[in-house]
Amino acid sequence: MIKAVFFDFYYTLVGYYPPREQVQAELCREFGIEVTPEAIRRAMPAADQFYYMENARLPASRRPAEEKAALWTEYELMLLRGAGVDASPEVAFQILAKFGMKMRAEEDHLVLFDDVEPTLSDLARRGLVLGLVTNVDYDIGPLLERLGLSACLRFAVTSQDVGVGKPDPAIFRAALERAQARPEEAIHVGDQYHADVVGALNAGIKALFLDREDDFPDVSYSPKIRGLAEVARFLD
Repeated sequence: MIKAVFFDFYYTLVGYYPPREQVQAELCREFGIEVTPEAIRRAMPAADQFYYMENARLPASRRPAEEKAALWTEYELMLLRGAGVDASPEVAFQILAKFGMKMRAEEDHLVLFDDVEPTLSDLARRGLVLGLVTNVDYDIGPLLERLGLSACLRFAVTSQDVGVGKPDPAIFRAALERAQARPEEAIHVGDQYHADVVGALNAGIKALFLDREDDFPDVSYSPKIRGLAEVARFLD
């Protein structure tokens, strides 16, 4: 019997408005590069996967400034190449720097996906313990409060709190402890296969792979869901 449901944060519960791909395309135009937001969006899953894998190997927050800059530059180059753009590392880094500043300035533009509030309310009414398991290196409390998630989530476990991030099983075990649940009594929902699915499974927790836009057709893992409303089907 499932007692607890854990959720990833970015792109599972929240996304950006305007979307990242729109901001990236606008910034590219400032450098004389014409690319559509759709082309950027199609390239994002592979670039994001690269970053998450690298961050799992050694968190960006623990890397020297030069190594961190190189990691993000490679991420941006992968994103642009995937969108059909041939840019130099120097230009990629400049686009990335502007993107980072704009996103930080627009942190208040993080928005909940439409299925978040009804799903969390439904699960809470069923008596389930709801928690957040996320790789962030800052105090996420104020943001959860602003988004209205504090009232729905019993706790948040972050990589900053635990000292390791997904897919390390330790962060999932910390969530189990907070939920007072055994691994077989929990489900984790996330949009990154390696960090969320593999990480949860390695901790003995059932994982639901959230692929909202069918960005990962080659990942044959099951169960794969397209929205949070489907979570309730896996509670028994």
